[in-house]
Amino acid sequence: MPHRSLSRRTFLKGAAGAAGATLIGPRIAAGRLERLAPTDRLNIAGIGVGGRGRSVIGALSSENIVALCDVDDNRASHSYEQWPDAARYTDYRRLFDEMANEIDAVAISTPDHTHAVIALAAMQLGKHVYLEKPMTHSIKEAGVLRDVANYHGVVTQMGNQGMAGNGAREVCEWIWSGAIGEVHTVHAYDETTNLPAMRGDGYPPEEPEEIPDHLDWDLWLGPAPHRPYHSTYAPGNWRGWWEFGNGAVGDMGVHLLNPANWALQLGHPESVEPIRHVGLTEEGAPESSVVRYNFPARGNMGPVTVYWYDGDEKPEAPEGVPQSEIDGERRSSLYIGTEGVLMGYDRDPARTMLYPGELREDHEDQPPEMLPRSPGHFEEFIEACKGGPKPMSNFDYAAPYTQWVLLGNVALRAGEKIEWDGERVTNVDAANEFLHREYRDGWELK
Repeated sequence: MPHRSLSRRTFLKGAAGAAGATLIGPRIAAGRLERLAPTDRLNIAGIGVGGRGRSVIGALSSENIVALCDVDDNRASHSYEQWPDAARYTDYRRLFDEMANEIDAVAISTPDHTHAVIALAAMQLGKHVYLEKPMTHSIKEAGVLRDVANYHGVVTQMGNQGMAGNGAREVCEWIWSGAIGEVHTVHAYDETTNLPAMRGDGYPPEEPEEIPDHLDWDLWLGPAPHRPYHSTYAPGNWRGWWEFGNGAVGDMGVHLLNPANWALQLGHPESVEPIRHVGLTEEGAPESSVVRYNFPARGNMGPVTVYWYDGDEKPEAPEGVPQSEIDGERRSSLYIGTEGVLMGYDRDPARTMLYPGELREDHEDQPPEMLPRSPGHFEEFIEACKGGPKPMSNFDYAAPYTQWVLLGNVALRAGEKIEWDGERVTNVDAANEFLHREYRDGWELK
């Protein structure tokens, strides 16, 4: 099956075509796109409500949870018990067919490979969308969802919870206040993703297993090419397989690299290079890896090099920082400037430190406040749906950010340094096949 293009040219061409066959279709009229009063409660449908999805719906439960959808009855059972009055569905398409006029917003917490098709269908109906990270499975999908969201005027938010925390804000404020000088290098690492356990030897199991009665395997696959069921893929081990997930960088990298993206206004890299990796295969993400992103100068900010580490990889301590400080954290980020080093975690300001020690003595315990504090990640989404400010992690922000993060996987799969112009890989043409995915017949974005 050939790859189907989702270029901006294709998007705009589709927008001008017949309503029934275009990518975005007619704009939804009145009704559901009108902002609610702050005292009104949203009608929310949850899609993917087992595992992470249960927590997401719980965080939105100040509103009306009117529908729940999941392909796995066992995984979803706790949510079904917690919200017994909500309508239940296995297929999100049936949910939209039957309840489109009864819902205001959709919370999507499914595996990466189904994010785009579900979010697109919701936005075509004029529904506000909360979408777990990473925003999409492929780089091209992210740009399409951003454009569709803007066309329909819906509220959007990617589930990058740390962006609402004070930890990420204080990283920005320390950097913007000049505490460590001009930042030229960032190291972000996470050692907790257990990809080897997720995918065994990195290749599909030779013997399929019987599909459990509680799981609709065909719907779980969704747009992914068909393959026989095996428990190494679902319910929880899909992240390590390229057909379904995005490995460690798509799991935790989206969190840990975000303060750098925000504080340094990174835009897109001009090149991305795989430094080393262990266990990478054609089918599966590596057990550990180091990737380097090279960003050009931006405005009055100079070039920045960003490194991502996962598995058992960690950066070497820069001058002034004890190696024990790095080794003692399972996940963290280092921002190296001309005047010092900032070490911080996006969700916990208590773990933010300045190095060397005399630099800490020269500054107050907290940086000058330059950003408004968030009422909470999910509260941002709810308030925006009722006419409040856009969530900080809306698709205009999340799409280009997701795209550059996922370029790390493109470089790993290409096996060499790639050069990027914002739309395509310019030096390794074969790498462009990793910018998008194949869709199974009947599941194409449309």
